[in-house]
Amino acid sequence: MLKFVKGHMESIEGIEIYPIISLLIFFIFFVVLFLWVFTAKKNYIETVSQIPLDNSNDSEL
Repeated sequence: MLKFVKGHMESIEGIEIYPIISLLIFFIFFVVLFLWVFTAKKNYIETVSQIPLDNSNDSEL
């Protein structure tokens, strides 16, 4: 099965760029996410971390 897919993919011209683009998108996304985490304000992180524990918006059953 893999030989069939590999043979078919080799017949498409210019397909070798897609894995490189995918890797770049993956890498850039996580670098930006890493930078955002370390530059986020502590007050914002604290506020967002308390949202799941906030019961003021829950409706009573």
